Amino acid sequence: MNPTVPVEPSESGHPAGWRVVVVDDHAMFRSGVRHDIGGRVHVIAEAEDVPTAVAAILAGVPDVVLLDVHLPGGGGTEVLKQVLALEPEVRFLALSVSDAAEDVIGVIRAGARGYVTKSISADELVEAIGRVAEGDAVFSPRLAGFVLDAFSGAIDVASIDEDLDRLSQREREVLRLIARGYAYKEIARELFISIKTVETHVSSVLRKLQLSNRHQLTRWATDRKLV
Repeated sequence: MNPTVPVEPSESGHPAGWRVVVVDDHAMFRSGVRHDIGGRVHVIAEAEDVPTAVAAILAGVPDVVLLDVHLPGGGGTEVLKQVLALEPEVRFLALSVSDAAEDVIGVIRAGARGYVTKSISADELVEAIGRVAEGDAVFSPRLAGFVLDAFSGAIDVASIDEDLDRLSQREREVLRLIARGYAYKEIARELFISIKTVETHVSSVLRKLQLSNRHQLTRWATDRKLV
């Protein structure tokens, strides 16, 4: 199976609005987005991970890329890094289920022009695509606060990125659940992994962040608005 899925033009042979690439590791979500907005924008391709996303974007050079933050192969920031090094004019709109401060700040620092959550309506998404294509910055209302906080210094952006970059995606998931008060057994059930694996991840997180115990880890995550 080819994970990069080209999408045919409309029956008239002309693009229906802005040319868009949808990048998300869930095929059903990509299909839903195409169904909901495909009549008003021209979805030229889909991709499910970093390599296929980079290939699809460089091949099609779309007006806007709808980019999930968490992707196999390095995440949305890696897609931004690779594409913008070669095609700096491509514009990205992050579309994610996550509303965590570090995710928002991370992709904006990497070059995305906006960030909206997956609770957005189809009409709002089409409008956001158009605004980003025309050079505007677009954020869901609550997420705009994170960006303002980052610029005002209320959030130590450099510290957040440097520390979180040490953690794998799975370690970040375990970190958030620990900080929310989950027991090891509950984390194992939530992430479909063994309790032993949870223990291994927690030990790794503590070591990488130079923390001593669960209490310090929870405080570290709370201070950075990760919970």
